[in-house]
Amino acid sequence: MSESYNFTLDAKTLQSLQEYSELLKRPIDIVIKEALEEYFVKVEKELLEKAMADENALTSLSYDEFWEGLDTDEM
Repeated sequence: MSESYNFTLDAKTLQSLQEYSELLKRPIDIVIKEALEEYFVKVEKELLEKAMADENALTSLSYDEFWEGLDTDEM
């Protein structure tokens, strides 16, 4: 998959990319790729945590909520 995209980065971001590229002794495209990989890992983790929290919110009942409405005398 070899698609080409055009995008614009502000001067501060470009300067940071240049500085990190020099510090890490890596080409700018590799710095961007590695940064995006870390970002995607972080976002995926956040999305999974949110999905789990949403699922728990839908399925988790407190003790009182579970027993509410049940007539325990008939058991």
